[in-house]
Amino acid sequence: MKRISFVVVLLLVGTACFAQSKNLPKPNMQRQTLSVMEAYQQRKSVREYSDKLLSDQDLSDLLWAAQGKNRPDGHLTAPTAMNKQEIRLYVFCEKGVSLYDPQNHTLTQVAEGDHRDIVADRQDFAKKAPVCLVMVADMDKFGSNGQHAQWMVGVDVGIVCENINLYCSASGLCTVPRGTMNQKAIQSLLGLNDNQIPVINNPVGYPAQ
Repeated sequence: MKRISFVVVLLLVGTACFAQSKNLPKPNMQRQTLSVMEAYQQRKSVREYSDKLLSDQDLSDLLWAAQGKNRPDGHLTAPTAMNKQEIRLYVFCEKGVSLYDPQNHTLTQVAEGDHRDIVADRQDFAKKAPVCLVMVADMDKFGSNGQHAQWMVGVDVGIVCENINLYCSASGLCTVPRGTMNQKAIQSLLGLNDNQIPVINNPVGYPAQ
């Protein structure tokens, strides 16, 4: 009995440690980037990346630009229908998968190990990017699964994706928006239900040398 209790305690402690959130550096609001018009001019889809890892500051600024909190009332850089904030943003990298919390600007690891292959699916170039951002539409949080709701959630996903595209263009990072991925494998890995749908993803990295 004591042995069983000890094992249970170890499991609980391990789970608690695993679920700890990682604070990201504060977004650098003085970061030197291209102007909005220059970012539009330079935007392009890139499928080759350096193997250099993203710095913590670069990842922080990227996630904040994608859908970070930009006002004290909790609203985000990416608008959503009725402010539902139903888009989950997952970060896949070599060491694991983490969920971005825009309200606290933190990352919480939800899976260990390198799972970029299921994001890349049949397009091998994507798993060479140091980071893959996966946008998941949470229809349960939106509160409806009807056709109009699906349209609106699709719009919301697209806004987050375009924030990523334009930020990368402005800051010298490389990316490409992709619909290809192993949705079922991602849902299984992340413990998602049928109403939590991986919709689109962006591999992100520095320019290839």
